[in-house]
Amino acid sequence: MLPGLPPTRRRLRAVRHQLRRRRRLLAAALTAVAVLGVLRALAPPEPDTVEVLVAARDLTSGTLLDHGDLVAHDYPQDLAPPDAATTALGRVLAAPVGRGEVLTDARVVGPGLALAEPGRTILPVRLPDAQMAALLQPGDEVDLVATDPGTGQASLVADRVTVLATPTRATGDPVGDGIDGALVVVATTPEESVQITSAALAQYLTVSWSR
Repeated sequence: MLPGLPPTRRRLRAVRHQLRRRRRLLAAALTAVAVLGVLRALAPPEPDTVEVLVAARDLTSGTLLDHGDLVAHDYPQDLAPPDAATTALGRVLAAPVGRGEVLTDARVVGPGLALAEPGRTILPVRLPDAQMAALLQPGDEVDLVATDPGTGQASLVADRVTVLATPTRATGDPVGDGIDGALVVVATTPEESVQITSAALAQYLTVSWSR
């Protein structure tokens, strides 16, 4: 303390003394603020996002989508699948979806299934034997055989068709009632789709596996 100095001068001297003691700390802080400003100026802008639907949990094929099965997330627009589904309530999964996976139109029963099999015809087929249909899983490749109930003659209708969905499972009864059969969705050629449809009207359809 300098008793001969006025109080104001003493306070100014004290402030200058404290500033000198902390000048390195202040200089470092100002430098950090300047660097942060430069980094923010050079940082790329935040990417555009789009809202997508992702699975809230692991979902099995045939799930009838309900509230709680899917949640909306903002996703980078450049990374979002172009066929991301925008609506899903009441739709049936054609294939399993893992937790956190973006739902696409190719994963639900409907026209979007054609995206999974370009150039192929997507055809719903009702198999008379529901228990046989319950053996099928999406991704299976099977042959369709038609048997004439009058003569007992069997013929190959289509070979190596791809099972895309088993929507009957969405009812919670994977084997159905055994009378009306069960519906499966397959991918086949346009020519074979006509043969399958014709055979399904008057003959008994079964499936077989071949190597």
